This record gives sequence, C-alpha cells and structure tokens, in this order.
Amino acid sequence: MVRHIVAMGGGGFLMEDPVLDAFTVGLSAKRPKVCFVPTASGDAATAVARFFEAFPARSFEPSLLRLFDREVADLGAYLGEQDLVYVGGGNTAVMLAAWRVHGLDVALRNAWASGVVMAGMSAGANCWFEACTTDSYGLGRADPLLDGLGLAPGSFTPHYDGEVARRPALHALIGKGELPGGIACDDFAAVHVVGTEVEEVVASRAGAKAFRVEVPGGVLTEEPLAVRFLGAPA
Repeated sequence: MVRHIVAMGGGGFLMEDPVLDAFTVGLSAKRPKVCFVPTASGDAATAVARFFEAFPARSFEPSLLRLFDREVADLGAYLGEQDLVYVGGGNTAVMLAAWRVHGLDVALRNAWASGVVMAGMSAGANCWFEACTTDSYGLGRADPLLDGLGLAPGSFTPHYDGEVARRPALHALIGKGELPGGIACDDFAAVHVVGTEVEEVVASRAGAKAFRVEVPGGVLTEEPLAVRFLGAPA
C-alpha cells in the first residue's frame, strides 16, 4: 500500500493557494472524499468556511471532523472511508493533546497505513513527523516539540522564510541535540513523503525552498533540496 504525506511549510486554501491543494488532490481519487480536521485552530468557523469554499461538493465529497463539538463516533471507520485527510494550522501542541484524548492519533495512523493521503500546513504538517519546531507555547519564540505522530522520520519546521525566529531557533536546537535533524520548509513549498522517504519538494511560488538540516559529524549543515515549481496561484 502506497502511503503519502504532503507537508506544507505554509500554503493551501488557508493561505489562498490552490496550487499546492491541486497537487495534493492529484494523489487521490478523481472525485475524492476530503476530510478537514481543524483541531489546531479550535475548529475555527473561518477555517471551516474556507475549506468548504476550496473543496466544493460539485468536485469533491468534503466533510468535517470536529473534536470540540464531536459528532463522529467511530473515528477509525470514518477516516478509513476518506481519500484525503487535510489538517489545518494553529496550535500543534494543543492539537496533538486533543487527538490523543479522543484516540484520533491512532485512527490517523491506521488510515495512513491503509493508503489515505495525509496533508496539511503548519501545525497540519508538523504533526506527521517525529518532532518539530512550534510557536504553540507563545512567548514569541520557536520551541521544540518531540511527540509528533512519527509517520515520517526526523523533524519538520514550517514557515522557514516567513517567521524570523524559525531559522536561528532550528539551528540552535539541532546543534545542541535538543531536536533531531530534519526538513525545514518555506511558505508555499511542500514536502511530499512517500512511505517514510522524501519523494520530492514542490512549490507554488518561485523561490520557495526546503532544506535538510542536520549535524553529521557534529557540524550543522543546511542542504537545499531540489524543488519542482508547480506554477503560481492564479
């Protein structure tokens, strides 16, 4: 079973970027069942409205999985029927905690293993990796979070070019061994993971990049990854 993850540093419908969304949808069925999980934003009504605008019923079978006002009893069965699960941005730490309370972490892992495409931006990208940098704790800084779902190895850092604190924080955390090495992704770029390996990096904005940041031999390196430009949003 082929397993896909599309982790966006920033982009998709929450940033008025249909190009990365079109790439993600292309990995699933022709008229896919797309489930939006907005836990990270507290199931915000604005995020939900944007989702249904971006994934209209004439072209998709859109659905919503809320936890703050939960309506789905069997999460595993519900997610197993989807073609694509799309996780929104917001607070990564709170989102993961809520998922575990409800057992959604297990349901997501099983759905991914069965071939359901997993995707998201910011917090919705962080969650698939073992670890990440996050501003979940506020205080104007990027902190390490070490309890992601671990579907993809290593760490993920979103908004690499969009938030000034991300790059120096990532370098410091990896350099001190407080965060495993991994992928750092600019806004409007996305990492496509097949199985547990990076298949490619795609971008909807010229110049958007992704990097592999590691400390081989104790020396921090930031290696740019090849990027396939998909074309800018119309």
